Amino acid sequence: MKFSINQSELQNALSVVLKGVATRSTLPILSGVFLEADNDSLTLQTTDLELSVQYTVAALVEQPGRAVQVLNEQVEDLTGGTVSRGMMNAALSIGVACSVGMAMLRVLTGISIYYILVPGYLAALGLTFCVPKIFTGIAFDSGGVASGPMTTTFLLPFAMGACEALGGNVMTDAFGIVAMVAMTPLLTIQVLGLIYKKKQNSEDASDVSTEDEDSIIVLEGAEHE
Repeated sequence: MKFSINQSELQNALSVVLKGVATRSTLPILSGVFLEADNDSLTLQTTDLELSVQYTVAALVEQPGRAVQVLNEQVEDLTGGTVSRGMMNAALSIGVACSVGMAMLRVLTGISIYYILVPGYLAALGLTFCVPKIFTGIAFDSGGVASGPMTTTFLLPFAMGACEALGGNVMTDAFGIVAMVAMTPLLTIQVLGLIYKKKQNSEDASDVSTEDEDSIIVLEGAEHE
């Protein structure tokens, strides 16, 4: 499969179909975007086995085909390698680590969860107006992925055990860690988007033609049956 497409149109399409990515599935295939290039159009589709989102955009198709691309790989391709898969994974890991740290702070101090969640989500919503759409979509999906089975089966009992060991109130001090794990990736990945945007804006004029959002990019991948 090989096709050429306007980069800004591809980013807009991804921001739409990312709403259908499965956030709690253990099947890796459901965390990707299905691509089908044919008849001078590119169709993107995601599903969580209950909801399916499909978007079709015009493209110059040289070799028709189908493929499934993992989200982190798409970000690396769309940013020209500026934001690598490792950076995306690191941003997600940092977010989860911060949420666990804040959960332990609540266990030790008894601070209300509202002092953490309200400013955090307000900051996350504010960042949506400043970062590229692709980072906003992936950030909100990553929040759902991070707060999946591992959090509810491991981190929540961990916080409850720590609270009981310190003699705290489990109902008010331990619960809420899942909400914080869902919130922090929204911040870290969108901050990564700000870093990318700053790098993009600071490029020399000679590089604008290759990195500009209205440039034409060529994607080529192996066909999957």
